[in-house]
Amino acid sequence: MVEDTTPAELSRFRYKILTRLAHAVYPFIQGMTMGVRAACFDEQGRIFLVKHSYIPGWHMPGGGVARGETVGKALAKELREEGNLEAITPPELLHVFYNKRTSKRDHVVFYRCVVRQTAPRPKDWEIVDSGFFAPDALPPDVTSATRRRLRELAGEAPFDELW
Repeated sequence: MVEDTTPAELSRFRYKILTRLAHAVYPFIQGMTMGVRAACFDEQGRIFLVKHSYIPGWHMPGGGVARGETVGKALAKELREEGNLEAITPPELLHVFYNKRTSKRDHVVFYRCVVRQTAPRPKDWEIVDSGFFAPDALPPDVTSATRRRLRELAGEAPFDELW
């Protein structure tokens, strides 16, 4: 019997359809997909998380790297778009993960940075909620990948190769 390794937060039908559709189109646009994501902490040590309209759970901010865009520019863009965040220290590259749950071609470049929020992030069609949370007081529906990354950052687990 084959065990289903899909995390509970990825099992929603809408997310599966959107992901499959997007990754059916991506090979025609670019051969490999790459994204950026960051563990963004404020000066009080709280982590910034976002909740999207199209995928369940709380996530660290991030998104795709566009053709012709550097990962650094993509990271700055995603932090600005998803949280009105700007890094106050240079982002620290932590790891590059293979995201085989999304696609056989997807990688996530993962950073850690200290940020400030330039203005509250209003809710819209993409980001339905966001905020800073103490690491010991996270929302109950934080994704399993986010929880794994936080354990890795805390030194409680080695960095995995898979997102």
